[in-house]
Amino acid sequence: MGSTSAGDSGRPVAARDRDGEGRARNARPRDGLGRPLPYGADGVERQPEGVVRAPERTVAEAQRLLDAGKPFHAHEVFEDAWKSGPEEERALWRGLAQIAVGLTHAARGNVTGGVRLLRRGAGAVEEWAAEAGRQRPYGMDLVGVAGWARELAGEVEGGGEAVDAGARAPRLRGRTP
Repeated sequence: MGSTSAGDSGRPVAARDRDGEGRARNARPRDGLGRPLPYGADGVERQPEGVVRAPERTVAEAQRLLDAGKPFHAHEVFEDAWKSGPEEERALWRGLAQIAVGLTHAARGNVTGGVRLLRRGAGAVEEWAAEAGRQRPYGMDLVGVAGWARELAGEVEGGGEAVDAGARAPRLRGRTP
């Protein structure tokens, strides 16, 4: 899709998709792992951006999406918490977002990106827990989540194959009996 104006090179400038408030936002449909699909294709409903949720609701919504095999969408929920939450919790939510993106990359078959983000997110979550002196904020098992992320990173690194995101989803609040 091109525009009638031309850039300095004389070539048409591609028009950018915009949301209702005029911000750049790619309107292409996406699959469950956040990969863009062709315009007009059936995609997965996208998470709305900029939603302010109570932390407990953030955890519940992210877990629902992780269980559904949609870690990319869970990352967007964590990103909302990271951007709208209190300054002292931003590192926690950013670390969880990195873990969700790491699972996304691992499910897409991107071994390097998956391993790197799973480990980075695990370190961020552990560091936040140590500094904050909290291991179970909002009922989350941060030690368990970080351990899960490191374990999956090792498996992905050793196996080199894509993982099933839904089957490998972390339990944010720990394993249920």
